[in-house]
Amino acid sequence: MSHRPAPAAVWLGILLRQFPELHEELAPSRGARPIGGGQPGRPAAPAAPIRLFVSDTIRDITDGVVELEEAVCEKLRLPRPPRGTVPDRLGRLVALLDRIAERPVLAEHVRGEARRMARRCSLALGDAESPVRVGGRCPHCDSVSLRVFPHRETVLCVNPGCRCATSDCGCRTDAAHRHAWARTEWQDLAETAAGDLAELTSAQDAVRPGPEGLDGLDGLDGLDGLDGLDGLDSKGAGAR
Repeated sequence: MSHRPAPAAVWLGILLRQFPELHEELAPSRGARPIGGGQPGRPAAPAAPIRLFVSDTIRDITDGVVELEEAVCEKLRLPRPPRGTVPDRLGRLVALLDRIAERPVLAEHVRGEARRMARRCSLALGDAESPVRVGGRCPHCDSVSLRVFPHRETVLCVNPGCRCATSDCGCRTDAAHRHAWARTEWQDLAETAAGDLAELTSAQDAVRPGPEGLDGLDGLDGLDGLDGLDGLDSKGAGAR
């Protein structure tokens, strides 16, 4: 008889453990590990866009956990859940997993949402992300240096010498600053940079978070019971 935890329990457990670390990433002390995990061999990434990504991740997961708990309580005909922190709500969801498992459609929804949020949390904490080179030139430095970072849904100019005409832009005072364009700005970027919006979108959609985003979680039993999850569609990074 297997005592392996259900996939939803694994993903919720990862969230319970890692979500508090996101707040530490937003206000690192001098002795804190750098964003990107501080692992040898990982290149330093632009600080400002990544910290914005962490902030967006906190908001996304907070909204997602609230919505998920409320949906579960509604489907199980339970009273509306009381207010609480994200860990409080995750703990209450874990306590309901046996009842959730009795409803296959609901169980699949909980698994999918827990998986999406756990993988985004892991990514924000420093899992490696491979940028995708795209055509067009940066509108600020005219270099062929635009890269799509798929998980962040962001295009960055990776030219360290890129400078724009805005006098108070961080590119003038911060050597780590990189000009960035969120997905909502890609249409304008494609027109300005003589690029291809379809190419930007396809670069974003071609990469999905995979099991490698769970590095360092070997202490959690049952990860090998998650076969078949890679085909599960996940919500976009900006979903609420």
